[in-house]
Amino acid sequence: MKNSSKEDVENNIFTLSKTTEDVEKHRELNEPNKAADFETAITATGFGKFNIILILISVPTGWSSIFETTTMSYVFPAAQCDLSLTLANKGFLNAITYIGMISSAFVWGFLCDTLGRKRLLAIGLFLDGVFVIMSASAQNITLLIISKFLGGFIINGPFAALTTYLSEFHCAKHRARIQMMLGIVFSAGNVILPLLAWGILPLNLNYKAFDDSVEFHSWNLYLCICAIPALISAIAFIFMPESPKFLMTTGRNDKALEVFKKVYCFNTGNEPETFPIKQLIEETKSNTDMKYGGKVTANRTKMQAIKEGWQQIKPLFFPPHLPKILLVCFMQMLIMMSLNTLRLWLPQIFQAINDYQFYNNGTTASLCTMLDQIRPSNKSQVCEVNLNNASVYINSIIVAVITIIGYVLAGILINALGKKRLLNVLGVIAGLCAMSMYFAENSLTTIILSSLFVSLGSISINVILAVVVDLFPTTLRTMTISVTMMLGRSGAMLGNLVFPTLLQLGCAPPFFSVGAVIIICAFLSCFLPNTDMKALQ
Repeated sequence: MKNSSKEDVENNIFTLSKTTEDVEKHRELNEPNKAADFETAITATGFGKFNIILILISVPTGWSSIFETTTMSYVFPAAQCDLSLTLANKGFLNAITYIGMISSAFVWGFLCDTLGRKRLLAIGLFLDGVFVIMSASAQNITLLIISKFLGGFIINGPFAALTTYLSEFHCAKHRARIQMMLGIVFSAGNVILPLLAWGILPLNLNYKAFDDSVEFHSWNLYLCICAIPALISAIAFIFMPESPKFLMTTGRNDKALEVFKKVYCFNTGNEPETFPIKQLIEETKSNTDMKYGGKVTANRTKMQAIKEGWQQIKPLFFPPHLPKILLVCFMQMLIMMSLNTLRLWLPQIFQAINDYQFYNNGTTASLCTMLDQIRPSNKSQVCEVNLNNASVYINSIIVAVITIIGYVLAGILINALGKKRLLNVLGVIAGLCAMSMYFAENSLTTIILSSLFVSLGSISINVILAVVVDLFPTTLRTMTISVTMMLGRSGAMLGNLVFPTLLQLGCAPPFFSVGAVIIICAFLSCFLPNTDMKALQ
């Protein structure tokens, strides 16, 4: 009876506490003269048609990022004879896009945090589309390398800005799930790519022009079509509003309030005048990073924004931000080194499986035996392309679909398990799957293990981005995401440069290396601060 009474008292206290919280929230929304913070205002806009439109626009935007980094994986089998590609060439072409991304991380992060998200999303996506078309017209490996570098240089900005832009239009309740939704968008891009490849690359196109100096093959057409999502996104963002959180941070509360009212009107169907928030707090008067130069002038000019932007980088190199950014950057580097190395080489691995079965009357063997198809041979052979490779695209689609299912499950579980625990579980299981590929005795086992690895690794990247959004204030958020992704892409670049060497050393080194790296990341996630359901600063 005593225990029962104690439980009743605790339940009553909890109920009273929840009731008090609800009353307080209701009071905040109905006091027109009280200045509201961002979290209160964005919560008042609700979740509706505007958010759905925003997610739909993020689809081609996310695809453009995936297309920039992944298309070459499908181009290699079709273009290896036209461009005389070696194993080392393939590794370098996979890495060069990441080198471009790394070189532009600070530039894009700085511009997005000082000049805004919307404009740079539109400009960046348009330029990316131009450079993809440039790669589609490449007639030699040198021009292809240059265009892929420039594409990587540009796409880094829209990726970082999109992550921040989406987060800043959603309240804490939906923010983590939106990152999982973004992961679904990227995974859908990984479904579209092999579908396009399946429909275009087997075509035996060979158009010549300008006295045979210019040739146009199926892989050129494939790359050209991959520019469409970036160009569509660039046009769409012209008509979207600027992030209200960014506007508040730069002292433009009147414009921020207009954005809140438009979103509220769109979501609820009510008149803008009925929006319960009438006044916003002045964030420029309460900057917590002033000590380290994080000053933001209200209604500043573009030149003031640029000058203050350099000062806003300083807080990243001082406590309390320095240890946090070091941790998330190192984790992202390890995850992307592991994931994007194996992910980008999967079409080549599937091509090796397909070629082995094609030349051995449909029989299968262990993965290690079938991988001999992509290792260089001492025998001089005529270069030929096996166009009977539907299984390569089917296997790639299976991997992408499994990844989408994983994101749906993660979106359901992320708030229940928490980000730290989710990273622990995902990293360990993904690492074991990668290592187990060495023991795969047939193509089916290889597909299952690679699907699980890519799914769990991809989710981990987006969970870390969700943590970054929660850990850092608005004036540093896009810069932090850019720096985090810069280090992550450094890992991906290094992995793709080393992977061909590991393949030549034998079957065990590539898979055990990839698995060990992501397991180390799972261990490091134990040191992350708890950011679940945290309001944006």
